[in-house]
Amino acid sequence: MNIKILSRNSKLYSTKRLVEAAEKRKHNVQIIDPLKCDLIIEKRSPNVYYKGDYIQETDAIIPRIGASVTFYGTAVVRQFEMMGAFSTIDSEALVRSRDKLRSLQVLTRAKIGLPKTVFTNYSRDVEGVIQHVGGTPLVIKLLEGTQGLGVVLAETRNAAKSVIEAFNGLQARVIVQEFIKEAKGADIRVFVVDGHVVGAMKRQGKEGEFRSNLHQGGSAEVIELSDEEEIAAIKAAKAMRLGVAGVDLLQSSRGPLILEVNSSPGLEGIEKATGKDIARKIIQYIEKNV
Repeated sequence: MNIKILSRNSKLYSTKRLVEAAEKRKHNVQIIDPLKCDLIIEKRSPNVYYKGDYIQETDAIIPRIGASVTFYGTAVVRQFEMMGAFSTIDSEALVRSRDKLRSLQVLTRAKIGLPKTVFTNYSRDVEGVIQHVGGTPLVIKLLEGTQGLGVVLAETRNAAKSVIEAFNGLQARVIVQEFIKEAKGADIRVFVVDGHVVGAMKRQGKEGEFRSNLHQGGSAEVIELSDEEEIAAIKAAKAMRLGVAGVDLLQSSRGPLILEVNSSPGLEGIEKATGKDIARKIIQYIEKNV
């Protein structure tokens, strides 16, 4: 089988592991930088022109599209889909997952537990926004933030008002969420492939840090999910129509609460924490569908 991995950096852990897993199962693999692709759009034979050649005979693609290149990266994924290639991440699902507000609305419609969240059009009623999420402490997130960047914990009402008003003044879109105190600065990353949980880890923020992202210095350990947590993660990935997803959830007194569903989850943290070959599961998912 001919598999293309859409990645801008062949040296990234996730990219290298996917190449290893595919070659181990006797597939032909090529890494393609999506930003260097020219898209030939025509009725009879849509194609992709890359480094002086037309790309031929692509059975499947694995998109590893960074948030900063979502627009063009998704266009490349869509082009391969038009050419008949199977994609581990559907182009429309990729777009949907990158819109944090839309994602939350999709998850709400699927009756999935979420932290109380408020989004406004730069409302001047900051006091009302704070009240809607149950008061302080609360979390303020930039809609375009990734890997824990653009996330602020406001512990007092004055701090919350100052941060929200500052973002409003800059016309930066933010969502305001309730702070789940009982989570104690930890969240759970659940890796879902083809509707099945293939690995889960608990990420704990470093001392004095409420963000648990590994990019922010957090630590990770393997965790056994409860039935409720496993069902919530699978349901969230299904609602977002993602065949491969990293579902982030919090443990709360009212059950698991979904924070985010990631369409390009990294493999390094989950594989090292669980000792599982997640890359192999992704290649097997392709084999099942091609």
